Amino acid sequence: MLQRLFCVEGERFELRNEIIGGITTFLASMYIIVVNPAILSKSGMPFSGVLTATVLVSAFSSIAMGIYAKNPILIAPGMGLNAFFTYSVALAMDVSWQTALGAVFWSGVIFVLLSVFNIRTYIVRAIPRQLRFALAGGIGLFISLIGLENARFIVSSPATILTIGDLNSVTLTFVIGLLFTAVLVARRVHGALVMGIIFTTLLAWPIGRFWGDATALFGQPTLVELKGFMSRPDFSLIFSLDLYGSLKLAFLPVIFAFLFTDLFDSLSTFIGVAEAGRLLDENGEPRNIKQSLIVDAFATLISGILGTSSGTSYIESAAGIEEGGRTGLTAVVAGLLFLPFMFFSPLLSIVPAIATAPALVLVGVFMMQPVAKINWFKYDDAIPAFLSFILIPLTYSITQGIIWGFLSWTAIKLLTGKKQEVSPTLLAIDLFAILALILK
Repeated sequence: MLQRLFCVEGERFELRNEIIGGITTFLASMYIIVVNPAILSKSGMPFSGVLTATVLVSAFSSIAMGIYAKNPILIAPGMGLNAFFTYSVALAMDVSWQTALGAVFWSGVIFVLLSVFNIRTYIVRAIPRQLRFALAGGIGLFISLIGLENARFIVSSPATILTIGDLNSVTLTFVIGLLFTAVLVARRVHGALVMGIIFTTLLAWPIGRFWGDATALFGQPTLVELKGFMSRPDFSLIFSLDLYGSLKLAFLPVIFAFLFTDLFDSLSTFIGVAEAGRLLDENGEPRNIKQSLIVDAFATLISGILGTSSGTSYIESAAGIEEGGRTGLTAVVAGLLFLPFMFFSPLLSIVPAIATAPALVLVGVFMMQPVAKINWFKYDDAIPAFLSFILIPLTYSITQGIIWGFLSWTAIKLLTGKKQEVSPTLLAIDLFAILALILK
């Protein structure tokens, strides 16, 4: 029965792997429960209300992805999209958060229409395969960079932009955790990433108690700190969006800014994860693509209603896929794990950022495989693919990577007399890409 409910036809189903995959995906992405409210609260929204909305959007959308689209991909309010909501819209444009939520809702309505009428599917199919391979690898580098940054193994530098961090109790703990997890992965131990997260959490407990100090890096002496058990859910943000105010002519650029940013972010993430995880149909396209994009659009729509920034597919889903999660049950397990944290969010403080860092770094390794399929000797393919691949981590934006991949592919193909490799749909995407750069 479970196989019929959650599996794509012909997909292998192993209950243990699906559950472990769901747990791994949740552990790799649960930071959003507290990080999303921390960012959005700077726009004036109540922290507790955003936390409740984050949990609800993540749970409902991921469960819908598992049951309806049958894909092991988590959906939650997106990093980058929340910063765009707060800093670019609410603060820079001086837009109230109620109006910004309304803009999120209307962008979700447009997304649903684009998905139901298969327009987003055509967009995905218009993306050249060489760029798809590059997106998967670029997202892998991006995930690894996030992991290395979370562990403070890589830090910012005014002289070199990025540099190696100091060797201290935090970075040594990360290195030991990474080595432990890497050995388990190399030995193909099931649940290696989960074991690595648990092991690194235990390893981090003595920091600030028996050795080292994390104050300079994390603002507190200890990394593992229980800050309580329960907190009451806050439903105050539900239906607090300003539907009519956000439809004023002056706010149309805000809606389209959300639309373009979310469009490229969600499409590139979905394609990259599907390509790296080999979640493909018999034609080599991402499987159940229409259903998956409808769920993704639905997530953005309910985000505005429940009180958070746009929901989107999560790159951390690759961690659960690598652990064997192949079906929709993985997404359902991950989604269900969010629900208790409406009440037990303080328990998340037990797992520090450096505990998930080794898993994120190794996910980057897993996602490098499609890069080998890029035709590096055909430069009109290789150059756009490389730009897309390298700009994702360097700009700290999946959206920028895919935009410049599209634009460079089109320009190079047209200028080298290969206009047959540029479809009308791709030209339309290029126009959206240019608009996204203008509205940035």
